[in-house]
Amino acid sequence: MKKTLYLMRHGETRFNVLGKVQGSCDSPLTPRGIEQAKIAGQYFLDQQIVIDHAYASTQERACDTLEFVIGNEMPYERLKALKEMDFGHFEGENARLQPKGPEYFESFYANYGGEAAWQVRERMVSGLTAIMERDQHQHVLAVSHNGACFYFLQSFWQGNQDDLRVSFPNCCIFQYTYENKKFVLERIIEHDFSELG
Repeated sequence: MKKTLYLMRHGETRFNVLGKVQGSCDSPLTPRGIEQAKIAGQYFLDQQIVIDHAYASTQERACDTLEFVIGNEMPYERLKALKEMDFGHFEGENARLQPKGPEYFESFYANYGGEAAWQVRERMVSGLTAIMERDQHQHVLAVSHNGACFYFLQSFWQGNQDDLRVSFPNCCIFQYTYENKKFVLERIIEHDFSELG
């Protein structure tokens, strides 16, 4: 039986605005990030999508985003498997200090106390597979992070690798179908936040 996973990036944070590296470290949502999460929540209502189970990374920015999306009445579970990539000694530093190009993310940060890309891919795939294998999980929402969402997407990407983007807007939603322990990307939903100024 086909199930649906909505994997979402958290809302805008203070570190996003300041251009700081934000992996295992954390910073709060900005007012814009809160509004983005509320708009995402309204999207689910407008589309009459009823989420039956919700999950978030253990990081504050993901949990707060999820709470603004689903409201206070629906319980959710926090999972370390959904955390962002750990950038080691680069955490909290200016993003301009990071090397350019996705090839560096494969192993570069593991040399500086962080994670390798394969570690993020492995925990995201195993964590989300375990979630979707649970009973009565038909329409699941999980809030994670840009890098973690990218590596999960990369694991199931059917197209040319050169066409695969590495950066997605805050509160972007990846809609996957899940069947026979396989995920298929159906679409990427990006909201228009132009009204936020």
